[in-house]
Amino acid sequence: MSKNTVIYPGTFDPITNGHVDLTERAAKLFDKVVVGIAYSEKKSPMFSLEERIELCQQSLSHLNNVEIVGFNTLLIDFAKSQGAHCVLRGLRAVSDFEYELQLANMNRAMLPEFESIFLTPSEHLSFISSSLVREIAKLKGDVTPFVPGPVATKLAGRQF
Repeated sequence: MSKNTVIYPGTFDPITNGHVDLTERAAKLFDKVVVGIAYSEKKSPMFSLEERIELCQQSLSHLNNVEIVGFNTLLIDFAKSQGAHCVLRGLRAVSDFEYELQLANMNRAMLPEFESIFLTPSEHLSFISSSLVREIAKLKGDVTPFVPGPVATKLAGRQF
């Protein structure tokens, strides 16, 4: 496993400026960042897996060491398939930490050499979440301050 590859997993439904911020920062820390788009049917995503991959590709195209890959497996299995030994997770609030700590410990129990790296978003982006963006969009609010341009365009054309 390469010590220079990190997995940044999520549903990215849709990708937000907070996600972009964390990806940009990870791209400076690692040789390669694999943004893993989880299939996650149980969350009933607004966008299909293909749409989420496309939106992430468009939103992160300025980063040459970032790859976007969809997956539908255990995170540790996905990480192994990508040659990564660690996962990047974003923490916006203390409540995120409790859940992420549980996931980190479970992943490490299944694969002891697997590590979790936590980054906090830039302060001006710390309140943004995909679920809030979806809610604003459904109520015809302006999401442009919270998401990359391709996402805002896609949401504006969406019928709710």
